[in-house]
Amino acid sequence: MMQQELPLLVVATRNAHKTGEIRAMLAGKWEVRDLSDYPQAPPVEETGVTFTENATLKAVSASKCIPGIVLADDSGLEVDVLGGRPGVWSSSFGGEEGNHERNNRRMLEELRKAGVRPGDKPAARFRCVMVLAREDAVLAEFSGSVEGHMLTELTGEGGFGYDPLFVPEGYGQSFAQLPMEVKNSMSHRGRALAQVVEWMRRA
Repeated sequence: MMQQELPLLVVATRNAHKTGEIRAMLAGKWEVRDLSDYPQAPPVEETGVTFTENATLKAVSASKCIPGIVLADDSGLEVDVLGGRPGVWSSSFGGEEGNHERNNRRMLEELRKAGVRPGDKPAARFRCVMVLAREDAVLAEFSGSVEGHMLTELTGEGGFGYDPLFVPEGYGQSFAQLPMEVKNSMSHRGRALAQVVEWMRRA
């Protein structure tokens, strides 16, 4: 008996960590690829000042040269005591795009400057916006967030990005300490993706 071919979803990213998270969430339902499979897709300058603007830029750009449905997201960390920073600049907060070590180091420095002391639990949230596009047109957009608080030292070895510094609401461990399936069940990306899946099921 031939195995049924899964529908294809292309994630507009070259971030293997992000693709891996989404692939795990959609296991058995979708074949998930990303831009590493499509070298013809041009890089996109994320000039937006909101998550929605950046996700739309990435989704529409990729959909012009990739057949089928393209999913793009923009996400980041918002820390209340820092006035909502780093927000859309989360991945380059430390001065170098995608350098998690430098981003976390600067985060700890900024928290100290803001008067946060060891043991404090400054409120924060991860926020994600996802946009679906096909053939240069936006199909839909979705958003998800997870509330929590920041730590004042790196805790845990798992995850990526700011995961060692963020504890989700209702838990005593950082995202970097929690099992991946637990993180995915409540993460900002997971909550947005659940809406994407429901939309695609009904479309």
